[in-house]
Amino acid sequence: MATRKKQSFEQQLAQVEALISRMEEGGLSLEESVQRYEEGLTMLAALEKELQSATQRLTVLRRGADGEETEEPLEVRE
Repeated sequence: MATRKKQSFEQQLAQVEALISRMEEGGLSLEESVQRYEEGLTMLAALEKELQSATQRLTVLRRGADGEETEEPLEVRE
């Protein structure tokens, strides 16, 4: 059995965008549209999880008043 190489975040996002474009063009049956919509939701959930993971890994290098540099977690603004 062949193993499937994991696609990059950008490749996955491009797939979602292509899926959206295809749905917006029309021409899909109701059943196909629902299937594509569900597929898109699944793909977006995976992308969101990947973004959250990347955000948790980010740190910021800060220089204190004493000139000392420290690493701190990135502050996420919502």
